[in-house]
Amino acid sequence: MAEKKIIAVIGATGSQGGGLVRAILDDKSGAFTARAITRNADSEKAKELAKLGAEVVSADLDDEQSLIRAFAGAYGAFCVTNYWEHFNPEKEIAQAKNLARAARAAGVKHVIWSTLEDTRKWMPLDDNRMPTLQGKYKVPHLDTKGESDKFFRDAGVPTTFLLTSYYWDNAINFGMAPKPGPDGNLVIVMPMGDKKLPAIAAEDIGKAAYGIFKAGSEYIGKTVGIASEHLTGAEMAAEYTRAYGVPVHYVDVPAEVYRSFDFPGADDIGNMFQFKRDFNADYCGARNTETTRKLNPGTQTFTQWLERNKDRIPRQ
Repeated sequence: MAEKKIIAVIGATGSQGGGLVRAILDDKSGAFTARAITRNADSEKAKELAKLGAEVVSADLDDEQSLIRAFAGAYGAFCVTNYWEHFNPEKEIAQAKNLARAARAAGVKHVIWSTLEDTRKWMPLDDNRMPTLQGKYKVPHLDTKGESDKFFRDAGVPTTFLLTSYYWDNAINFGMAPKPGPDGNLVIVMPMGDKKLPAIAAEDIGKAAYGIFKAGSEYIGKTVGIASEHLTGAEMAAEYTRAYGVPVHYVDVPAEVYRSFDFPGADDIGNMFQFKRDFNADYCGARNTETTRKLNPGTQTFTQWLERNKDRIPRQ
């Protein structure tokens, strides 16, 4: 039997990376094996991956040399950054540059870079329809990823640029579950009007990434946008209503109101929703549901995801 090719997975204990590691390990007859890369190899999540059969390696995105060591001997690498750990655009850009340089130094044959749009290509900094944040961004957690695409191109690393979508898991982990409104009825609040929001289960991003690796060179040099469904706020509320058995309503608010909400990053998230609303045709058009299901035939619909996860969503 041929020796299995190693896929090194950044963020292996997180949502996207964890989905990829499990997809690799679940495919017992597949051509790949998983190297789970994490800052803390002694964490409970890392130990769990080791028990499942992953090689667990410690590395730090701020340390290029540690990444070179972690990528050594790997055929592929899944690269992702987490802006919400630190809220620091320059740090995220530096981490992406480290990933690209490390992949080149280690001779990785195929990188998947989990990216997003640089919204400044649609909404320049001097466009007052949306406030500029931190002096040089419109949507920092999107712009930094889109800006960092160039590092992988400049490094000459064979790369697939994976455009991800809104996580349904944000209802569990990011405070975006239905909440009681002033009248006591449950509501979801987004400044999206009647526009559609491409979305997906976080674990299905990792599974789609595995589909890209399995396709060999087919997607190298290409941008692949994934989503399970494109749903309006009203359609999402209807699904919550069905799953919960009580009415859940969608409330559309102006983006400036959303930006004023009292939670960290509200201005960034408010700008994000406004970008997706105002440039909806471009944003939705970049995320193909058929391609997503080709890469991951088991991609969950929102109905399926809610049925499996509704008890994990905080209820207030």
